[in-house]
Amino acid sequence: MRGVHLPGGRQVDLRDEPDPSPGPTQVVIAMRASTICGSDLRAIYREHLGSGPEAYQDVVAGHEPCGEVVATGANVSGRRVGDRVVVYHVSGCGRCDDCRSGYQISCTSSQRRAYGWQRDGGHADYLVAEDRDLLALPEPLTYLDGACVACGFGTAWEALARVGAAGANGMFIAGLGPVGLAVGLLAHRVGASPVIGADPSSDRRDLAHQLGAVDDVVDLDQPVADQVAELTGGLGAEVALDCSGVGAAQLEVLRSVRRWGRCAMVGEGGELVVDVSQELIHRQLTVVGSWMTSTWRMADLLARLAGWELHPEEVVTTRLPLDSAGEAYRTADMGQGGKVGLVMA
Repeated sequence: MRGVHLPGGRQVDLRDEPDPSPGPTQVVIAMRASTICGSDLRAIYREHLGSGPEAYQDVVAGHEPCGEVVATGANVSGRRVGDRVVVYHVSGCGRCDDCRSGYQISCTSSQRRAYGWQRDGGHADYLVAEDRDLLALPEPLTYLDGACVACGFGTAWEALARVGAAGANGMFIAGLGPVGLAVGLLAHRVGASPVIGADPSSDRRDLAHQLGAVDDVVDLDQPVADQVAELTGGLGAEVALDCSGVGAAQLEVLRSVRRWGRCAMVGEGGELVVDVSQELIHRQLTVVGSWMTSTWRMADLLARLAGWELHPEEVVTTRLPLDSAGEAYRTADMGQGGKVGLVMA
Protein backbone atom coordinates (compact mmCIF):
# COMPACT_ATOMS: atom_id res chain seq x y z
CA MET A 1 0.00 0.00 0.00
CA ARG A 2 0.96 3.68 -0.17
CA GLY A 3 1.61 5.85 2.88
CA VAL A 4 2.56 9.53 3.32
CA HIS A 5 5.42 10.52 5.64
CA LEU A 6 6.42 14.07 6.59
CA PRO A 7 10.20 14.38 7.01
CA GLY A 8 9.98 18.12 7.83
CA GLY A 9 11.14 21.15 5.91
CA ARG A 10 7.85 21.22 3.96
CA GLN A 11 8.62 17.88 2.32
CA VAL A 12 6.15 15.06 1.62
CA ASP A 13 7.35 11.50 1.07
CA LEU A 14 4.96 8.94 -0.45
CA ARG A 15 6.32 5.49 0.38
CA ASP A 16 5.44 1.88 -0.28
CA GLU A 17 4.27 0.23 2.94
CA PRO A 18 3.46 -3.40 3.78
CA ASP A 19 -0.24 -4.25 3.69
CA PRO A 20 -1.48 -4.32 7.30
CA SER A 21 -3.25 -7.05 9.22
CA PRO A 22 -5.23 -6.56 12.47
CA GLY A 23 -4.20 -7.61 15.95
CA PRO A 24 -6.76 -9.32 18.21
CA THR A 25 -8.48 -6.05 19.24
CA GLN A 26 -7.87 -4.14 16.02
CA VAL A 27 -9.51 -3.56 12.67
CA VAL A 28 -8.13 -2.72 9.23
CA ILE A 29 -9.83 0.25 7.59
CA ALA A 30 -9.73 1.06 3.89
CA MET A 31 -9.20 4.80 3.90
CA ARG A 32 -11.83 6.78 2.02
CA ALA A 33 -10.93 10.29 3.19
CA SER A 34 -8.19 11.85 5.31
CA THR A 35 -8.05 15.60 5.78
CA ILE A 36 -5.17 17.90 6.74
CA CYS A 37 -5.18 19.75 10.07
CA GLY A 38 -3.42 22.99 10.96
CA SER A 39 -1.55 21.08 13.66
CA ASP A 40 -0.05 18.84 10.97
CA LEU A 41 1.30 21.94 9.25
CA ARG A 42 2.54 23.69 12.37
CA ALA A 43 4.12 20.76 14.18
CA ILE A 44 5.15 18.24 11.50
CA TYR A 45 5.11 19.55 7.92
CA ARG A 46 7.11 22.74 8.51
CA GLU A 47 9.28 21.49 11.37
CA HIS A 48 9.21 18.67 13.88
CA LEU A 49 8.57 19.90 17.40
CA GLY A 50 9.80 16.57 18.71
CA SER A 51 8.50 16.44 22.29
CA GLY A 52 5.44 15.38 24.25
CA PRO A 53 2.19 14.54 22.45
CA GLU A 54 3.42 16.40 19.37
CA ALA A 55 6.49 14.20 18.92
CA TYR A 56 6.25 12.88 15.36
CA GLN A 57 7.79 9.41 15.02
CA ASP A 58 8.12 9.10 11.23
CA VAL A 59 4.85 7.21 10.98
CA VAL A 60 2.25 7.51 8.24
CA ALA A 61 0.78 11.00 8.67
CA GLY A 62 -2.84 12.06 8.95
CA HIS A 63 -4.88 12.27 12.16
CA GLU A 64 -8.30 12.86 10.58
CA PRO A 65 -9.14 9.45 9.08
CA CYS A 66 -12.44 8.02 7.92
CA GLY A 67 -13.09 4.83 6.01
CA GLU A 68 -14.60 1.36 5.69
CA VAL A 69 -13.77 -1.69 7.80
CA VAL A 70 -12.25 -4.45 5.66
CA ALA A 71 -10.89 -6.84 8.33
CA THR A 72 -11.40 -7.43 12.06
CA GLY A 73 -9.26 -9.04 14.75
CA ALA A 74 -10.15 -12.25 16.52
CA ASN A 75 -11.40 -10.51 19.69
CA VAL A 76 -13.41 -7.75 17.98
CA SER A 77 -17.16 -8.09 18.43
CA GLY A 78 -19.95 -5.84 17.24
CA ARG A 79 -17.89 -4.56 14.32
CA ARG A 80 -18.33 -5.93 10.82
CA VAL A 81 -16.62 -5.74 7.46
CA GLY A 82 -18.30 -2.92 5.55
CA ASP A 83 -18.94 -0.70 8.58
CA ARG A 84 -18.33 3.01 7.97
CA VAL A 85 -16.21 4.48 10.76
CA VAL A 86 -14.53 7.65 11.98
CA VAL A 87 -11.26 7.27 13.89
CA TYR A 88 -10.85 9.16 17.15
CA HIS A 89 -7.24 10.12 16.62
CA VAL A 90 -5.72 9.42 20.04
CA SER A 91 -5.42 5.91 21.40
CA GLY A 92 -4.95 6.23 25.16
CA CYS A 93 -4.12 3.79 27.91
CA GLY A 94 -7.81 3.10 28.52
CA ARG A 95 -7.40 3.09 32.31
CA CYS A 96 -6.74 6.66 33.48
CA ASP A 97 -9.52 9.05 34.47
CA ASP A 98 -9.22 10.99 31.22
CA CYS A 99 -9.57 7.87 29.07
CA ARG A 100 -12.45 6.56 31.16
CA SER A 101 -14.29 9.85 30.69
CA GLY A 102 -13.75 9.70 26.92
CA TYR A 103 -10.97 12.30 26.75
CA GLN A 104 -8.14 10.13 25.45
CA ILE A 105 -6.69 13.33 24.02
CA SER A 106 -5.61 14.22 27.57
CA CYS A 107 -4.15 10.82 28.48
CA THR A 108 -0.65 11.28 29.90
CA SER A 109 0.34 7.60 29.96
CA SER A 110 3.47 6.47 28.15
CA GLN A 111 1.12 4.16 26.22
CA ARG A 112 -0.68 7.09 24.58
CA ARG A 113 -0.28 7.01 20.79
CA ALA A 114 -1.87 9.47 18.36
CA TYR A 115 -2.67 8.37 14.84
CA GLY A 116 -0.48 10.26 12.40
CA TRP A 117 1.96 11.26 15.16
CA GLN A 118 3.18 8.17 17.05
CA ARG A 119 1.29 5.46 15.18
CA ASP A 120 0.35 5.18 11.51
CA GLY A 121 -2.39 7.57 10.45
CA GLY A 122 -4.86 8.02 7.63
CA HIS A 123 -2.78 9.31 4.72
CA ALA A 124 -2.59 5.79 3.31
CA ASP A 125 -4.62 3.16 1.52
CA TYR A 126 -5.22 1.26 4.75
CA LEU A 127 -5.08 1.98 8.48
CA VAL A 128 -4.89 -0.37 11.46
CA ALA A 129 -6.88 1.03 14.38
CA GLU A 130 -7.92 -0.11 17.83
CA ASP A 131 -11.60 -1.04 17.76
CA ARG A 132 -12.22 1.11 20.86
CA ASP A 133 -11.06 4.21 18.93
CA LEU A 134 -13.79 3.96 16.29
CA LEU A 135 -17.13 5.73 16.00
CA ALA A 136 -19.90 4.79 13.60
CA LEU A 137 -20.42 7.17 10.67
CA PRO A 138 -24.19 7.71 10.20
CA GLU A 139 -25.34 6.85 6.70
CA PRO A 140 -26.43 10.38 5.65
CA LEU A 141 -22.86 11.62 6.19
CA THR A 142 -20.07 11.14 3.64
CA TYR A 143 -16.59 9.82 4.34
CA LEU A 144 -15.26 13.33 3.83
CA ASP A 145 -17.79 14.56 6.40
CA GLY A 146 -16.42 11.99 8.83
CA ALA A 147 -12.83 13.02 8.26
CA CYS A 148 -13.76 16.64 8.99
CA VAL A 149 -15.41 15.56 12.25
CA ALA A 150 -12.42 13.42 13.32
CA CYS A 151 -10.65 16.54 14.54
CA GLY A 152 -11.81 19.93 13.20
CA PHE A 153 -15.57 19.80 13.73
CA GLY A 154 -15.13 17.73 16.89
CA THR A 155 -12.81 20.41 18.25
CA ALA A 156 -15.29 23.13 17.35
CA TRP A 157 -18.20 21.30 18.97
CA GLU A 158 -16.28 20.75 22.20
CA ALA A 159 -15.33 24.42 22.48
CA LEU A 160 -18.89 25.57 21.84
CA ALA A 161 -20.13 23.28 24.58
CA ARG A 162 -17.45 24.45 27.00
CA VAL A 163 -18.53 28.10 26.65
CA GLY A 164 -22.27 27.42 26.61
CA ALA A 165 -22.79 28.77 23.10
CA ALA A 166 -26.37 27.59 22.66
CA GLY A 167 -28.59 30.64 22.24
CA ALA A 168 -25.68 33.01 22.85
CA ASN A 169 -26.46 36.68 22.28
CA GLY A 170 -23.51 37.50 20.04
CA MET A 171 -20.46 35.41 19.21
CA PHE A 172 -17.04 36.50 17.99
CA ILE A 173 -14.66 34.11 16.17
CA ALA A 174 -11.03 35.06 15.59
CA GLY A 175 -9.66 33.02 12.70
CA LEU A 176 -11.86 31.73 9.88
CA GLY A 177 -9.80 28.75 8.81
CA PRO A 178 -11.37 25.27 8.84
CA VAL A 179 -11.96 25.20 12.62
CA GLY A 180 -13.33 28.75 12.67
CA LEU A 181 -15.69 27.87 9.82
CA ALA A 182 -16.82 24.80 11.75
CA VAL A 183 -17.46 26.93 14.85
CA GLY A 184 -19.58 29.36 12.85
CA LEU A 185 -21.64 26.69 11.11
CA LEU A 186 -22.32 24.83 14.35
CA ALA A 187 -23.00 28.05 16.29
CA HIS A 188 -25.83 28.89 13.93
CA ARG A 189 -27.31 25.42 14.46
CA VAL A 190 -27.50 26.00 18.22
CA GLY A 191 -28.99 29.47 17.95
CA ALA A 192 -26.07 31.81 18.58
CA SER A 193 -26.62 35.17 16.87
CA PRO A 194 -25.13 37.26 15.46
CA VAL A 195 -21.93 35.39 14.65
CA ILE A 196 -19.09 37.81 13.90
CA GLY A 197 -15.76 36.74 12.44
CA ALA A 198 -12.27 38.09 11.82
CA ASP A 199 -9.51 36.87 9.53
CA PRO A 200 -6.73 38.64 7.60
CA SER A 201 -7.44 36.54 4.49
CA SER A 202 -10.10 38.01 2.21
CA ASP A 203 -10.58 34.56 0.65
CA ARG A 204 -11.41 33.08 4.04
CA ARG A 205 -13.72 35.96 4.93
CA ASP A 206 -15.55 35.51 1.63
CA LEU A 207 -15.81 31.75 2.14
CA ALA A 208 -17.23 32.22 5.64
CA HIS A 209 -19.95 34.51 4.21
CA GLN A 210 -20.62 32.11 1.33
CA LEU A 211 -21.10 29.13 3.66
CA GLY A 212 -23.21 31.10 6.12
CA ALA A 213 -20.69 30.58 8.91
CA VAL A 214 -20.74 34.28 9.87
CA ASP A 215 -23.24 37.09 9.76
CA ASP A 216 -20.63 39.86 9.77
CA VAL A 217 -16.85 40.29 9.66
CA VAL A 218 -14.79 43.05 11.23
CA ASP A 219 -12.18 45.32 9.64
CA LEU A 220 -8.80 44.48 11.18
CA ASP A 221 -7.58 48.00 10.44
CA GLN A 222 -10.09 49.35 12.96
CA PRO A 223 -10.51 48.57 16.69
CA VAL A 224 -11.97 45.09 16.74
CA ALA A 225 -13.72 45.22 20.12
CA ASP A 226 -15.47 48.47 19.18
CA GLN A 227 -16.83 46.88 16.00
CA VAL A 228 -18.03 43.79 17.85
CA ALA A 229 -19.76 46.01 20.40
CA GLU A 230 -21.49 47.98 17.66
CA LEU A 231 -22.72 44.78 16.00
CA THR A 232 -24.11 43.50 19.31
CA GLY A 233 -26.07 46.56 20.39
CA GLY A 234 -23.23 48.05 22.40
CA LEU A 235 -22.87 45.03 24.68
CA GLY A 236 -20.05 43.01 23.17
CA ALA A 237 -20.26 39.30 22.38
CA GLU A 238 -21.60 36.92 25.01
CA VAL A 239 -19.07 34.30 23.88
CA ALA A 240 -15.88 34.46 21.84
CA LEU A 241 -13.46 31.86 20.53
CA ASP A 242 -9.93 32.09 19.21
CA CYS A 243 -9.30 29.67 16.34
CA SER A 244 -6.21 31.46 15.03
CA GLY A 245 -3.45 30.56 17.47
CA VAL A 246 -2.16 34.14 17.23
CA GLY A 247 -1.49 36.12 20.40
CA ALA A 248 -2.87 39.42 19.10
CA ALA A 249 -6.10 37.73 18.05
CA GLN A 250 -6.39 35.96 21.40
CA LEU A 251 -6.23 39.33 23.12
CA GLU A 252 -8.99 40.68 20.85
CA VAL A 253 -11.12 37.67 21.83
CA LEU A 254 -10.84 38.68 25.49
CA ARG A 255 -11.60 42.31 24.72
CA SER A 256 -14.57 41.59 22.46
CA VAL A 257 -16.75 39.87 25.03
CA ARG A 258 -19.03 41.73 27.43
CA ARG A 259 -18.66 41.67 31.21
CA TRP A 260 -19.29 38.13 32.51
CA GLY A 261 -18.52 36.88 29.00
CA ARG A 262 -17.11 33.46 28.15
CA CYS A 263 -14.07 32.75 25.97
CA ALA A 264 -12.44 29.60 24.59
CA MET A 265 -8.86 29.35 23.34
CA VAL A 266 -8.86 26.74 20.59
CA GLY A 267 -6.10 27.66 18.12
CA GLU A 268 -2.74 26.03 18.91
CA GLY A 269 0.28 28.29 19.37
CA GLY A 270 0.64 31.99 20.11
CA GLU A 271 1.81 33.86 23.16
CA LEU A 272 -0.69 35.98 25.05
CA VAL A 273 0.33 38.90 27.26
CA VAL A 274 -2.61 40.29 29.19
CA ASP A 275 -3.35 42.69 32.02
CA VAL A 276 -5.09 40.16 34.24
CA SER A 277 -6.85 42.68 36.45
CA GLN A 278 -8.16 44.91 33.68
CA GLU A 279 -9.03 42.28 31.08
CA LEU A 280 -10.07 39.29 33.16
CA ILE A 281 -10.75 39.90 36.84
CA HIS A 282 -12.56 43.23 36.73
CA ARG A 283 -14.65 42.11 33.76
CA GLN A 284 -15.54 38.79 35.44
CA LEU A 285 -14.57 36.69 32.39
CA THR A 286 -14.55 32.93 32.11
CA VAL A 287 -11.70 31.69 29.90
CA VAL A 288 -11.19 28.03 29.02
CA GLY A 289 -8.61 26.15 27.03
CA SER A 290 -10.30 23.53 24.86
CA TRP A 291 -8.24 20.74 23.27
CA MET A 292 -9.92 18.52 20.69
CA THR A 293 -12.93 16.60 22.17
CA SER A 294 -14.10 13.34 23.70
CA THR A 295 -15.39 10.19 22.03
CA TRP A 296 -18.85 10.65 23.54
CA ARG A 297 -19.15 14.25 22.43
CA MET A 298 -17.91 13.36 18.94
CA ALA A 299 -20.57 10.64 18.72
CA ASP A 300 -23.16 13.21 19.81
CA LEU A 301 -22.00 15.59 17.07
CA LEU A 302 -22.17 12.89 14.38
CA ALA A 303 -25.77 12.15 15.32
CA ARG A 304 -26.71 15.84 15.36
CA LEU A 305 -25.08 16.49 11.99
CA ALA A 306 -27.15 13.74 10.44
CA GLY A 307 -30.31 15.22 11.96
CA TRP A 308 -29.41 18.75 10.92
CA GLU A 309 -28.48 17.59 7.39
CA LEU A 310 -25.28 19.59 7.83
CA HIS A 311 -22.33 18.24 5.84
CA PRO A 312 -18.93 19.28 7.25
CA GLU A 313 -17.37 18.67 3.85
CA GLU A 314 -18.81 22.07 2.88
CA VAL A 315 -15.64 23.58 4.37
CA VAL A 316 -13.40 21.47 2.08
CA THR A 317 -12.22 23.64 -0.79
CA THR A 318 -9.54 21.31 -2.18
CA ARG A 319 -9.94 17.57 -2.80
CA LEU A 320 -6.97 15.59 -4.12
CA PRO A 321 -5.99 11.91 -4.47
CA LEU A 322 -3.36 10.31 -2.24
CA ASP A 323 -0.74 10.53 -5.00
CA SER A 324 -1.09 14.32 -4.85
CA ALA A 325 -0.37 14.58 -1.13
CA GLY A 326 2.51 17.00 -1.76
CA GLU A 327 0.22 19.40 -3.59
CA ALA A 328 -2.40 18.99 -0.86
CA TYR A 329 0.04 20.03 1.87
CA ARG A 330 1.36 22.96 -0.16
CA THR A 331 -2.19 24.18 -0.68
CA ALA A 332 -3.09 23.82 2.99
CA ASP A 333 0.11 25.60 4.02
CA MET A 334 -0.91 28.71 2.04
CA GLY A 335 -3.67 29.32 4.61
CA GLN A 336 -6.00 31.01 2.16
CA GLY A 337 -8.90 28.61 1.65
CA GLY A 338 -10.87 26.07 3.63
CA LYS A 339 -10.09 22.48 4.46
CA VAL A 340 -7.85 20.34 2.24
CA GLY A 341 -8.74 16.66 1.93
CA LEU A 342 -7.15 13.53 0.49
CA VAL A 343 -9.90 11.42 -1.03
CA MET A 344 -9.25 7.74 -1.68
CA ALA A 345 -12.70 6.73 -2.95
